[in-house]
Amino acid sequence: MVGVMSDAEALIAARGAAVGSAEEDDLRAAAAREVRRDYGTIVVIGGGCYGSYYVRQLGRAWTAGALRWQRLVVVDRDPQCRVARAGATADAESPHIIVSDWADYLDRYLADAASDPSGADRDAIVPSPLMPHLAFEWLERRARARWPHRVVERLPLDRTPDVPWQRPGTDGTHYVSFAEWMCPINCIEPARCPATRGPRSWSMPPTVRALVAAERDRGVTLAGPLLFHCVHRAFGVGMFDSADLLAADAVVAAAAAESAAQFLVGTVSHCHGALGRLSIGE
Repeated sequence: MVGVMSDAEALIAARGAAVGSAEEDDLRAAAAREVRRDYGTIVVIGGGCYGSYYVRQLGRAWTAGALRWQRLVVVDRDPQCRVARAGATADAESPHIIVSDWADYLDRYLADAASDPSGADRDAIVPSPLMPHLAFEWLERRARARWPHRVVERLPLDRTPDVPWQRPGTDGTHYVSFAEWMCPINCIEPARCPATRGPRSWSMPPTVRALVAAERDRGVTLAGPLLFHCVHRAFGVGMFDSADLLAADAVVAAAAAESAAQFLVGTVSHCHGALGRLSIGE
């Protein structure tokens, strides 16, 4: 008799590229999702300078028929943020402004999504370039709530990717980039780099996967990487899928259920990334 996968197992299987797989089928499935046109909820982090730009571009994408969504949400602590003052996005309905701290909103939104993963399968998040590593922090909070008597912490990376620019942040996040120049906010990371005018021969996700593989080869117990790949979807707006976060949380829950575990977690684009090592003790 063939066993039936649980919701968590099915989610992990469907989102292989986000939870460490480099199998061709998983990479193709992820690439296919990146070019879809129809979304459920799109969450824009921040309603200020960057968020208002993304909302304008999403409105243009709607008008051009490039994207469709059921609900557009903008999260900002300021009820009079720039997006709120601007109003409607072209032909699309006005975005729903959620007045909240980003972390508090993600806790509520992703808890609801985790209770019904299929309902969030077409949701996506538009990150802000200047936000903290919200995805890592959410996984960390989930782990602390799941195991209140275990030590859950963010540790510095033992080894770092082979990239031209990198810097540790004050909060333990390790920032990495293939760019040694200032990139424009509206760069979509095309196949030909606008700065070098040559082929973009690099991509952060395989680079981070190679780092984890090298760590394992030298005997380090490191799971993942759990990667939230922000990819250009339309009109200069990058997103990663909400379901990738849910899959990563399911991996953490399973891998650390009965023993200590460590995970490399990254929110990345092709060119840049924020990395962290999530450690869960006995």
